[in-house]
Amino acid sequence: MAYWLFKSEPSTWSWDDQVARGDAGEEWDGVRNYQARNNMRAMRLGDLGFFYHSLGEKAVVGIVEVIAEAHPDSKADDPRWECVDIKAVQPLPRPVTLEMCKAEPRLAEMVLVNNSRLSVQPVTDEEWRIVCEMGGL
Repeated sequence: MAYWLFKSEPSTWSWDDQVARGDAGEEWDGVRNYQARNNMRAMRLGDLGFFYHSLGEKAVVGIVEVIAEAHPDSKADDPRWECVDIKAVQPLPRPVTLEMCKAEPRLAEMVLVNNSRLSVQPVTDEEWRIVCEMGGL
């Protein structure tokens, strides 16, 4: 299993919106960055990801699961753009902010800490464990 981080502006698509989709999940559409798209192409069914609110609180707020591998983005006119489908698994008992991640020396190499603009990012096994611990899981 691989781990990921999905960033969304809460005013566009929030954790509550994701939870409301239930087991049907939602297409992670609208990504127009090649590196983020390539990260989604690498995802497999059952991979887990952090759901991150990118504005306001700037925090990991929940965990999602990949329920459909990369396929054409239904909102794109260009076939180069693909996406995955994800569903909410569980909220973090305590949101983990970007500030908290930057303050944790063990997360110094985390993509979020070094390239907070990338909308879909890989997360290492160790980073996953640390952020989950920080979030109360």
